Amino acid sequence: MRVGSWRQVWGRRAVLGIPYVWLLLFFLVPLLIVAKISISEIRVGVPPYEPLLEFADGAFIGVRATVTNFVLLFEDDLYVSAYFQSLTIAGVSTLLCLLIGYPMALAIARARPERRPPLLLLVILPFWTSFLIRVYAWMGILKDEGLLNGVLMWLGVISEPLVILNTDTAVYIGIVYSYLPFMVLPLYATLEKLDPSLLEAAADLGARPIRAFWSVTLPLSVPGIVAGSLLVFVPAVGEYVIPDLLGGGDTQMLGKALWDMFALNRDWPSAAALAVAMLAALALPIALFQKWQSKLDNPEGQE
Repeated sequence: MRVGSWRQVWGRRAVLGIPYVWLLLFFLVPLLIVAKISISEIRVGVPPYEPLLEFADGAFIGVRATVTNFVLLFEDDLYVSAYFQSLTIAGVSTLLCLLIGYPMALAIARARPERRPPLLLLVILPFWTSFLIRVYAWMGILKDEGLLNGVLMWLGVISEPLVILNTDTAVYIGIVYSYLPFMVLPLYATLEKLDPSLLEAAADLGARPIRAFWSVTLPLSVPGIVAGSLLVFVPAVGEYVIPDLLGGGDTQMLGKALWDMFALNRDWPSAAALAVAMLAALALPIALFQKWQSKLDNPEGQE
């Protein structure tokens, strides 16, 4: 092999290998550490869990592992309730983001080309501010003496302040506001690529705009709907800041339960088990989406 070809081959391998090394160091290795802690036994000390490998007089004795931490997740009503409440809040929030974000993405995709960049900038603009500051701003808006109640009382819509803060409603508002761009952007990327001639053909065949939308636009935008839903649902399940600041004592989600176990109870093995179980549950819909997407890209199974 010539020197130039050898350098080209190894250059390509180095470029392709950097992402894999990054994933290995900053994803796989931390995940393995958490998995190791999840099958360890709790103890009082630093760190607050027993070593997985036992040694005596410098000799290896065996592995000290347990699945009790995972069993506890299904036996303790607190964790079961937090799991189902997280799924419920994340699912409803994803649906609300879809109902709000789809018309926004469709309007941007059908706007004139020179207007699309400013409209997309308005969608991305909240990311220029700290996530924590935006959540704190919603606390000021939703509290009893906040902006929302003040405006409603000034307009005469209500006679006394509404209790919104520290409720599930506030959590829904915070999640929808925070994750709405993650729904709009994938939908826009899909809708912007749709061929307008398909809608013209549907109109020529006698389909009204609403019928053309249900028969042409909506089916072709399914990949964007699925991608946006995953981008909202997956982080919303493990959300901690929004439920902690906007939710009440009855709002118990997995992210808040993880923090309580790690920081307050110092029960690292149970917290690690909950994190592994949550990751395994979220990996399933992502794997199904990738499989479905590969079938769409390669419908005949061609290489």
